[in-house]
Amino acid sequence: MGAKGINSRVIIGALIIKYLERKDDRGTIEAISENPYMQYFLGFDYFDSKPIFDPSLFVSIRKRLGNESFDEMNQIIIKQALTLSQESRPAEDSRKNEEEAKDNLKQNESTEKPLTNKGKLQMDATVADAYIKFPTDLGLLNDSREKSEELLDKLCKSLSIRKPRTYRIKARKEWINLSKNKNKVIRKGISQQLSYLKRNLQSVDKILINNPLALNELTKAEYKYLLVIDELYRQQLEMFRANKHSIEHRIVSIHQPHIRPIVRGKAGKKVEFGAKINVSLQEGFARIDQLSFEAFNEGTFLKDQVERYKKLNGYYPELVQTDDIYMTKENRKYLKENGIRHTGKALGRKPKQVPSTQEKAIRQIERNQRNHIEGKFGQGKVKYNLNKIMAKISDTTESWIAGIFFVMNILKLSKDFLCLFLIRLTNVLFQKKQSYFQYSNLTMTSSI
Repeated sequence: MGAKGINSRVIIGALIIKYLERKDDRGTIEAISENPYMQYFLGFDYFDSKPIFDPSLFVSIRKRLGNESFDEMNQIIIKQALTLSQESRPAEDSRKNEEEAKDNLKQNESTEKPLTNKGKLQMDATVADAYIKFPTDLGLLNDSREKSEELLDKLCKSLSIRKPRTYRIKARKEWINLSKNKNKVIRKGISQQLSYLKRNLQSVDKILINNPLALNELTKAEYKYLLVIDELYRQQLEMFRANKHSIEHRIVSIHQPHIRPIVRGKAGKKVEFGAKINVSLQEGFARIDQLSFEAFNEGTFLKDQVERYKKLNGYYPELVQTDDIYMTKENRKYLKENGIRHTGKALGRKPKQVPSTQEKAIRQIERNQRNHIEGKFGQGKVKYNLNKIMAKISDTTESWIAGIFFVMNILKLSKDFLCLFLIRLTNVLFQKKQSYFQYSNLTMTSSI
């Protein structure tokens, strides 16, 4: 019944092409319909110039595939990468791994001895910036006023009633003049825009009271705009009266009300606007452990990230490489109980026994290795626009961010797989060469 379903390989492959080429939804479909290599990548047996599916399907795909779905695929990629890395090692290393695995199984059966810790886990947090203009109080009030005028015009037109006075021309001129002036008169402009917006909201409320069925004339998105504008007016009025610039759950965009300002305190960019993500890195493969549009302290999630590592691999990491913000007393105690080393600075007085030069060098190398996760963030922001998320709603934003990390993991796996293929190829050629020389020696001796 109904339309035929689309192959999941085509959908996931189209998402990979979209992020690799940094195209929009329509541009991705057009590129696939013109490129036979992309169609071969998606599994097509022949070239077809027709679109593979409608570009609007990308939106529903992003709504379905959230961070959990992408994380399941990332776990499969990480497991495959670990098995490939074990296969690429020499036979002696593989024997050691087999012996360690047997020891772990024995230790797992007898709960007296803990499992041996292996691997390194790197953790850090960043913000995936949304693609919005820099929010100012005056600009937000002007956008809200213009949107409220649109909603008011639609209600009056659909109900065939007279439009109330809005002073929109005067408000527009005042906003243009004030936006060019210095901060001395900004407060006066905010007061003016608040009064205009209040008048528009009162007119809308009066129409809704006199006509209870007037809400049916608005779409779901327009009704959401009305609620967002009402809440933004309340926040701006409270900040104006208290003469402050911060408030809880502050709205910075009427088009994306779920976005919050996140203070990071970095040079040149003290405040960022978008989703904050807490990421863990293992062998160059990244996983998003926490994603939230509200600011949070990433140090409180260290235990969860370590437990997720154990759930995936079956053992705890040997070393955890993080910032000092993760190294609280509670987290240090947890790591010590599980026999996990960390790169945090030691607390208290300096030890009496001074570490050797070699130990200092090893610690410094381990601290520097934490920069790998910073490089992963740079790769996502520079090459895949992780700092330019264009999704409009929270669900699609979450899927957009998770898709970027999924594509980066796939590329990392493909590079590792290519290296493994070359290693296997050289081993096969070397074995053939050895067998050829053995065969030639046998023939020479037999002829003699």
